[in-house]
Amino acid sequence: MHLLRAPLTARTWRELGYVLSGLPILTVAFSALVTLLATSVGLLVTFVGVPLLALTLVCARGLGAGERARARLLLDLDVPAPAPVRPRRGRRGAAAHVVALLGNGAAWRQLLYGVVAFPWSVFSFSTGLTVWATGWGMLTYPLWSWSLPWPVVALGEDGAGRTRYVDTPAELAGFALLGLLLVLAAPWWLRGLTTVDRFLVAGLLGPTRLDARVTELEGGRAAVTDTASADLRRIERDLHDGAQARLVHLAMNLGIAKENLTHDPHTAARMVDTAHHEIKLALQELRDLARGIHPAILTHRGLGPALQTLTTRCTTPTTLHTDLPHRPAPATESIAYFTISELLQNISKHSHATHAHVELWKTDNRLLIHVTDNGHGGANPHHGTGLTGLTHRLQSVDGLLLIHSPTGGPTTITAELPWRDPD
Repeated sequence: MHLLRAPLTARTWRELGYVLSGLPILTVAFSALVTLLATSVGLLVTFVGVPLLALTLVCARGLGAGERARARLLLDLDVPAPAPVRPRRGRRGAAAHVVALLGNGAAWRQLLYGVVAFPWSVFSFSTGLTVWATGWGMLTYPLWSWSLPWPVVALGEDGAGRTRYVDTPAELAGFALLGLLLVLAAPWWLRGLTTVDRFLVAGLLGPTRLDARVTELEGGRAAVTDTASADLRRIERDLHDGAQARLVHLAMNLGIAKENLTHDPHTAARMVDTAHHEIKLALQELRDLARGIHPAILTHRGLGPALQTLTTRCTTPTTLHTDLPHRPAPATESIAYFTISELLQNISKHSHATHAHVELWKTDNRLLIHVTDNGHGGANPHHGTGLTGLTHRLQSVDGLLLIHSPTGGPTTITAELPWRDPD
């Protein structure tokens, strides 16, 4: 049934529209770009050729923007725009923009697209329209052949040398059947043609891998900056609401004890005892806060002992297995520690699991972290479980986070980090 519906689907008609609209657009673009390019190259011996070549590249970038929009509309192909042209830092003015444009690889690739896509559009338009029109014409020929003054479709010559035409009911039915086969094949022919167009648009009109990587790292850096700001606000809040408030209360108690020291020593002693207890609580809160910033055991003893302490504090019973040849760089240890810490917090808060398992090992130049639990599953980085920030944090250091958490569980999360040896 899909084969029979294919000629009438919206996708087929959009692809036909893309093939038919490409020829007039690219004919104009090809003519303009080749004329500008030839003229500017010929005038490079003069000053006029350089800005004219820059104008050619500006037109090529305009063509690229239009072709990306056409591909998005008719092929459902969303190709991001390349990075804008920016002069080098500290340079301004028209000359700086011209130099930046002439050195922009994306602009030259879009100029190449304008040159290469034109002959392909001629082939696509010719063959696509021919197959489409011929198929429908043959299929519907029995319906309109009666309006012709004489038969026009010849089958060849008979033994007497006379031309035979398609005019009997059987011949008309066979001719229509061939048209039906061609109509059914036309969508796949159009799909093949537009596959080449998709390759050209994605390969020549989008950002380079370097641009995409820079954009990804900028997004990761922004996410890490936001996370760091949120951590600083959390630390400030914990200090203000915890240790700071307790120390203020301690100062008040010591002040009262000082006033009562001479005339009511028993009350003063009780107040000092209360202050001593407050000091212990404040010290414990400061230790917990410092552990949340960077635990001392991680610095002095490494990732294995630090994770052993972390798993024993987890409210969900957790087992740990590490297979590391030696300690990685401190930055790698820190990221791995806090990644596992946040994953275990999510298990404790959201999973209702009765058991969790953490495993670490080194393979090639990567540190792999595997965290599983037998909870109810459903972990999703888009539902505010903290996994979104963790994903961005790992991506900012060229890591990744893979989540498999079907509803009903179990949940398996794999984190991957680049392994860096200590200096």
